[in-house]
Amino acid sequence: MKFASTTLLISLFLLSTVALAQSDMHKKDAPKAPAAKSDAQVAFDTVKALAGEWEGKVTTDMPIAKDIDNLLIHVTMRVTSRGNVVVHEFQQAGTPPDPTKYDHPVTMLYLDQDRLNLVHYCDAGNRPHMTATLSPDRKLIDFSFADLSGGDAMGHMYHIAFRVIDQNHHVEDFTYMMPGNKPVHANMDLRRKADTGSTNGIGR
Repeated sequence: MKFASTTLLISLFLLSTVALAQSDMHKKDAPKAPAAKSDAQVAFDTVKALAGEWEGKVTTDMPIAKDIDNLLIHVTMRVTSRGNVVVHEFQQAGTPPDPTKYDHPVTMLYLDQDRLNLVHYCDAGNRPHMTATLSPDRKLIDFSFADLSGGDAMGHMYHIAFRVIDQNHHVEDFTYMMPGNKPVHANMDLRRKADTGSTNGIGR
């Protein structure tokens, strides 16, 4: 009887060991949960979701440019290079593209080593580089000045911010540093034009 009891205990021990081993194997084979996105990736996804055509009025605090206050601006944002770059362009609405005209700059946004970068190809002939931070509510992408390529005789763009209101409404703020380190500001309140661009979730 004692021998039978001992055999039963050994059998139960072996069965439990096999069950635990199989459980561990299943855990190893189970798909891993996707890693949480970094703030930089979330910000870049948010910018990508703004792809499309936008229009809105611009306001400034530039005394020498009061004639552009409330001017209607057209903004184009498109995703290119297999999703690695967002291209941003703006100009006066209703005017044909003209590469020789002022106020038709191109801005490129891209990820590099988990940092969202921006390079602004300014009609002042220089290329300020900025890096982004994301607000806790994931609605404000704020680009701070990092460095400058090209001349600075006419000043340079110093700060750019995108605030997402919803998938069809966002605001862009620009700070330009004039010669003598005098900042001037421009604000563009933009609405998505109908039937253009992405309407996917913002900030995912």
